Amino acid sequence: MAWRSQLSKNLKELRILFCQTSPASSHTREFVEKNYKVLKTENPKLPILIREAHGVEPQLWARYDFGFEKGIRLEGMTEPQIFKALEDLVKAGAALKA
Repeated sequence: MAWRSQLSKNLKELRILFCQTSPASSHTREFVEKNYKVLKTENPKLPILIREAHGVEPQLWARYDFGFEKGIRLEGMTEPQIFKALEDLVKAGAALKA
């Protein structure tokens, strides 16, 4: 997963939103618990914001150059599917720079 180290080159900010208690956010919570440290270690200067709020639908948001943002709903996604969604956001950032 070499693309993980490319986050800071293609994104300006990564935001992960989810509910602390809802079943719909359970896979997103697990994803954050298992992968935040690795993502942050590989991209120490990239702001990775974790936003927990009651009743919030799980989402992944990427901010690119010039304030352009793209979001993906994560409800019902498993950990591998969330990784794929994140990879797609990173690739979208690379395409914007091309």
